[in-house]
Amino acid sequence: MTESERGFVNNKAVILGSNFYTGLSIIRGLGANGIPTVAMDYSRKNTYGAKSKYLSEQLIVPHYRERPEELLRFLIEYAGKQDAKPVLFPSVDPYAEFIDANLDVLRQHYLIPMTEQGLWRAVMDKDRLYSLAAKHGVLVPESLRPTEPDFEQRAVAEIGFPCIVKPTDSPAFVSAFRVKNFTCHNLDELKAALVKSAQARLDVVVQRVIPGFDDHVYTFDAYLDQNSRVTHWVTCQKQRQFPIHFGASSFTKQKHVEELYRIGAPFLESIGFKGFAEIEFKKDAESGKYYMLEINARTTTLDPLLRKCGVNFPLLAYRELTGQAIGSHAVSSDTGIAFCFLFEDLIASRDYVKAGELSVLQIVRSYWGKKAPAIWQWDDPAPALYFMYMIAHKAMRKLTRR
Repeated sequence: MTESERGFVNNKAVILGSNFYTGLSIIRGLGANGIPTVAMDYSRKNTYGAKSKYLSEQLIVPHYRERPEELLRFLIEYAGKQDAKPVLFPSVDPYAEFIDANLDVLRQHYLIPMTEQGLWRAVMDKDRLYSLAAKHGVLVPESLRPTEPDFEQRAVAEIGFPCIVKPTDSPAFVSAFRVKNFTCHNLDELKAALVKSAQARLDVVVQRVIPGFDDHVYTFDAYLDQNSRVTHWVTCQKQRQFPIHFGASSFTKQKHVEELYRIGAPFLESIGFKGFAEIEFKKDAESGKYYMLEINARTTTLDPLLRKCGVNFPLLAYRELTGQAIGSHAVSSDTGIAFCFLFEDLIASRDYVKAGELSVLQIVRSYWGKKAPAIWQWDDPAPALYFMYMIAHKAMRKLTRR
């Protein structure tokens, strides 16, 4: 850190959530640069990110869903005790939704890149995102709502099988069913999935599955400054995900794809986005066209990879919001670095092999080369060791119940 940058370390970085490796990555990306980091969690249970040597402090706060008003009050009171406005970072979707719902209030006490209340939730909501995409000429998978006229006939004729039943509110859906969507191979399965969604009082859409293996999924990761201009960007290509086909990345390589910038940057700039965004695309194996699947409006699972490729997105936000110049940069070549969450990737790899979609040799070969592990870091081993303890403890509890 330079002499000019040291004057800004009075601004603490407040990270909401350290029980997932996105929170851990934010802590490391900021703490390693001399920035005081504070993790706020509703429980100490499973908060392995808080074991990082780069964390300055952990605080237990009210639950974002069970006691949102108390959490808001806690955040306001905490900020009021600081010498300078803290910079606020959500680590998972529910915290991004909480910040967005209270953005106008929180911006009086915290530094937050987004300035338009409702925009984070708009891009996280599949229905509203697809409307925005259509308005700006970005391809999205063909979708139908169950309430549309002649739904069943149109689902068969226009969507086809397999199809997916996808939530408009992903965090609520995942919380209810522990999966990102339902895959349906016929009309009976589709009807059953819609009944389950209705019983949970969740809005869903039925969507065409874009043809192509999981390595046809790409990401455009970008930082947009306070003028809503893309200053930094990286593109990546998924190799495997967990659960397979419709899960989160378990193994992803940085891969330069200029076309994703030409699609993603104008879209994000035109809607007035600010801060970090990750657009997930799928390349149609038949047409070669890229379809937008979703947008993450907070730090994502790929952050360790992006940081290792030379773009520290949480640090960019911190520096810009505390008045420092951030310049511009794009990773415009292939680095060969791969993100790997080994625990989930081993399970996913087993499932790919069982499905006959990958061979053991293909998977073993993929592990050769430079890695950006999700949790492990040589100079900060405690979070990984605690995570392994958590897994072992969970396994032992299952064994003793038998």
